[in-house]
Amino acid sequence: MVQQQTPPPAPRGPVMRGRYPYDEWMESTGLPIYRGHFVADPGAMELAEWPERGVNAAFIQLMGMQGVCEARITEIPPGKSSEPWKMAVGEVVYVLEGQGLCTVWAGDGPRQTFGWQKHSLFLLPRNCWHQFSNARGDRPARLLNYNHLPLAMSAVPDADFQFRGPLEEPERLYGKEEFYAEAVMMTRPGAGGRRGQGVYWRANFIPNMNSWDKLVPFWGRGAGGYVVRIEFPGGDMDCHMSVFDPQLYKKAHKHGPGRVIVIPKGDGYSVLWPGPGVEGERAVCPWQEGTIFVPPDNWYHQHFNGGRESARYLALHALPQFSGNPYRHQIEYPDEDPWIRERYESEIAKQGLKSLMPNDAYEDRNWEWDYGDD
Repeated sequence: MVQQQTPPPAPRGPVMRGRYPYDEWMESTGLPIYRGHFVADPGAMELAEWPERGVNAAFIQLMGMQGVCEARITEIPPGKSSEPWKMAVGEVVYVLEGQGLCTVWAGDGPRQTFGWQKHSLFLLPRNCWHQFSNARGDRPARLLNYNHLPLAMSAVPDADFQFRGPLEEPERLYGKEEFYAEAVMMTRPGAGGRRGQGVYWRANFIPNMNSWDKLVPFWGRGAGGYVVRIEFPGGDMDCHMSVFDPQLYKKAHKHGPGRVIVIPKGDGYSVLWPGPGVEGERAVCPWQEGTIFVPPDNWYHQHFNGGRESARYLALHALPQFSGNPYRHQIEYPDEDPWIRERYESEIAKQGLKSLMPNDAYEDRNWEWDYGDD
């Protein structure tokens, strides 16, 4: 008989305020603001002109982001360039559609230019200028921008300081190493456990997250999945991307707020819910390439590959103060609500598919996929 593990009670924690200085600034721009649990197709979002930055844009403020992180869609019109801009915080950019150039500079140093394409991921360093250029003359390019600006504006609620301050950091760009050099594999000191557990990549630019193949087993999360962990130098910005095969699904888990997830590849859905003892219904977020969603703070979430190919989800992380919270928890397959398995089998049956989840996974809480020599 399998003994069920009881999840820890959901802590009440601090009472979250309804509005923050960031909210006041965001609304003052007059740009559209998308709320809810997910954005199914960022390519279909209606944007508005942002003359100050020379782009079209919209903000994404899904449940679980408030006061913690910013996400927005930036569109560069065909053959156009954005206005030069800088921020007091670093920003991660994921390319949803298009190709172009990004030029970055600081102080009197030379301008550094690199090319980006669909699925590229890169860092815009804090207190450095940047400018986007669309290399296509026949279609716009759309970017997903992610940063921790809401926290910075809570500390210093001054837009002039955040965007037009005198501080520049040329040493960030013109150090001993080329800033946008090739990603470097690192091993975290003291990281024990299974092979690959402490491996991460130190990078400022990755050309294509859809084809990234330097993966290690994602032990313990289920579905025989693999993962890459990426840290951006010069701050506490990081992310990870999980890859798992069709006709399988991951284990439910929960953590802190502010993780924005975007889909580089695949079809499926994710389920978000508050968990035992907390009122609220499940939110089912169907996803395809480009879909964006956010698991709210202390909510369980579970990812399901509903297609015929492997799926990838890229999670952009909040600061570590929010991810290493005391109520992290995972639900093992034998302990999950039967609804989870029933729904999944029903959903993929609509495509003539059958679940490849092993029966042992539902009977043994300690059962693990065989990764061979990995």
